[in-house]
Amino acid sequence: MDAHTYIPAEFIADVQSYIPQHLTIADYIESCQRPLRPALRVNTLKTTVAEFQAYADEHSWTLTPIPWCPDGFWFERPLAQQTLSIGNTDIHLSGGIYIQEASSMLPVFALQHQTNLTDCCVLDMAAAPGSKTSQLAAAMDNSGFLIANELSSSRLKSLSANMQRLGVANTALSHFDGAIFGSYMEQCFDHILLDAPCSGEGTVRKDPNALKNWSIESNQHIAEVQKQLIESAFYALKTGGTLVYSTCTLTPLENQQVCQHLLEMFADHIDVLPLDTLFEGAEQVVTDEGYLHVWPQVHDTEGFFIAKFKKLGHTPHPNPQAKKGAFPFSDFSSKESQAFMKTLTDQFGISHLAGNLAIRDKELWLFPEQSTDLKEKIKFSRLGILIGQTHRTGVRLCHEFATALGHLATKNHYELSTLEACDYFQGKDIKLPHPTSQQGEVLLTLCGNVIGLGKWQKNKIKNSLPRDLVRDNQLITWE
Repeated sequence: MDAHTYIPAEFIADVQSYIPQHLTIADYIESCQRPLRPALRVNTLKTTVAEFQAYADEHSWTLTPIPWCPDGFWFERPLAQQTLSIGNTDIHLSGGIYIQEASSMLPVFALQHQTNLTDCCVLDMAAAPGSKTSQLAAAMDNSGFLIANELSSSRLKSLSANMQRLGVANTALSHFDGAIFGSYMEQCFDHILLDAPCSGEGTVRKDPNALKNWSIESNQHIAEVQKQLIESAFYALKTGGTLVYSTCTLTPLENQQVCQHLLEMFADHIDVLPLDTLFEGAEQVVTDEGYLHVWPQVHDTEGFFIAKFKKLGHTPHPNPQAKKGAFPFSDFSSKESQAFMKTLTDQFGISHLAGNLAIRDKELWLFPEQSTDLKEKIKFSRLGILIGQTHRTGVRLCHEFATALGHLATKNHYELSTLEACDYFQGKDIKLPHPTSQQGEVLLTLCGNVIGLGKWQKNKIKNSLPRDLVRDNQLITWE
């Protein structure tokens, strides 16, 4: 129990006004002062649940399945391992898992419930740091087109780094106030996730100071922003598409009342999709409207709210907008593409890349196929995967080619030992036990997952890890 969790009396009085009758305020306060159970999600773009379970058994981890996420687990590690940060383990550094609170997995699971997200156009309107974006990419199996938007420029960088580590290849990053999507990208998306910025009332179990600046006035101000965002999302949604709205807060001001605003604004064009059967136990947290109002004491999680809607018809946006300025890329020529693909086939056995190759200056990018109709709607911070840099003799491959597309290779891998992995992440070259005659680039793997590129040299593999990913001050230790 964390007795230092700050819970102001005014907040408790507000919660008492809307807590369900079958729950008690005493149980709620007690749950807020209990540490969270650590949880993770298996990144199925890199590994399988079965492979991760075998890894967990080998390392004596205890796993408990999360009912609403087939890829999610609560986990416990032996005491001797707990001094090692989970972020410094090989399975995490290789992109095999993502540390994510259990209730945070619900919004994406709700979006994909009874829906096939593959080959769809999807918007994650408030994406950083990337937990739900990467969960969406996995649900889409890296197909279709996923736009991950983040207003904060500092959080956009961490979002990009996470997408690279996790092998996400179907995504574009944008840096806007989400309120612009309705006017610039009207009826563009099959599905939209709006995990809205909120007061964070549900996060006190991991942040004892989450309620330090709490006030009703702040809730009301945030709710006005949320209403603008949810309106924008509905305009950007295609007719027949679905929208999930979620927050990590509990107040109806930011939850039920925001949803009611949407229902009133688009009364003839919207249906609520009830979530009472989303998972076993969902009926314990469902509201009369069919939303999920997840109280922390019910499933031993953070507090969360999730609602799902279907768009039945479209009302035109009152002020549609169009991007100014030319798209700064051109198609990679057929001749150059053929030469590049021959190199990939010879070096790695990769005979096909799904998407469209494009060039800007000397940068070669791979765009998702379904980005063609949307790439000029807004200005993207990043679109697709940076494959490499062109030069007079071909293409020099980049790090994210390896992390996003390396799994396609059928040859030329080198599995790192734990000591070699320590050297790799510290930016050091990999010393070979025996001289080699192999030449060119090689894909480096850890836990069977491609983590980057190296270059064969006689007695070593030259490290190609980008400098900004080198972990100078975080030495990795292993059990």
